[in-house]
Amino acid sequence: MIVLGFESSCDETACALVEDGRLIAEHIASQADLHSLFGGVVPELASREHLRLIHRLHQRVLDDAEISPQDIDVVAAARGPGLLGSLLVGLSYAKGVALACDVPLIGINHLQAHLLVAELEQPVTYPALGVLVSGGHTQTVLMESALQYHVLGKTLDDAAGEAFDKAAKALNLPYPGGRLIDILGQNVPPDRSLFPRPYIDNDNLDFSFSGLKTAVSTFIDQHPHLRLKSMPASPDATMLESFPHELKVVCSSLMWSIADALRIKVERALKRTPEVQSIIVAGGVAANSRIRQTMGELAREHNLAFHVPRPAFCMDNAAMIAYAGWKWHAAGYQHALNIDAIARGGKIPDDMIRVNTDTEKCLAEHFA
Repeated sequence: MIVLGFESSCDETACALVEDGRLIAEHIASQADLHSLFGGVVPELASREHLRLIHRLHQRVLDDAEISPQDIDVVAAARGPGLLGSLLVGLSYAKGVALACDVPLIGINHLQAHLLVAELEQPVTYPALGVLVSGGHTQTVLMESALQYHVLGKTLDDAAGEAFDKAAKALNLPYPGGRLIDILGQNVPPDRSLFPRPYIDNDNLDFSFSGLKTAVSTFIDQHPHLRLKSMPASPDATMLESFPHELKVVCSSLMWSIADALRIKVERALKRTPEVQSIIVAGGVAANSRIRQTMGELAREHNLAFHVPRPAFCMDNAAMIAYAGWKWHAAGYQHALNIDAIARGGKIPDDMIRVNTDTEKCLAEHFA
């Protein structure tokens, strides 16, 4: 079975093909250079870029895999959460392809797809604790199986990625700044008293990073010499090496505060879910070296399998959408062509259509 997947939830346009759970082709077009001019994603520009790029990416993956539209069995597309205009471009295009090819359509929960992409690289043992860390979301999720999960804790305001992005902007680092903070902070001991570990003095599993954003912003205002005088367009390794050591300590300390706050909440979640056998860390911020290290150490301490996708699969991509589509279709589900895109903050409805009357048997075959 070949699944064609489309991703357009934010500022990456992507198209991929998955055959029987194996990635056979993918193309991604990043809009980072465009949005860096504005210091962040401009929704209207993102939508227009998706519209400009999606068809050519579709043609490229078909050419790379040497297949024709008639070979496609299922079309999958991210339906949310994300930027509504961007989602509408990808979902509408996917609807057209599904209709033209007379094949089923599946709308994919973008967040669930981030967690499932770990399976593309190695088998995952369930139940698993999913730790989703991205620019817009920070969640812990109990995954009873690949397709059965519920949220244990989520961000109450700003996500971890938002804290990285705002710190980078305050330091006048170019967008996307989280990657540069990671590079600058690597191999530099953090000052653990510099910034707070946000929202840990409680007994719940939720997250809040707004206070950390304020603390970092206040610190930089009090130390304006840390702010770069001009924003470098594409700083190379030599330029980054020349940045002040004090700035690197700030980056390292911010990473430690975020990673340790995550560790505390994840460890708390593990105590409440003793049945868990694996930890999956996913989302764009899962590419951060300190978070990967901290979560890996936590998994080893608890004798749990640890899964974190390679950095390319942490970012928004269509491989995860196509793979999730393959999972859902194998389990006997699809969507009607009138499904809606769901913007960030909205709840993804449980509106899949069960087309396989022996779904339980199908689930047992694919997810045992």
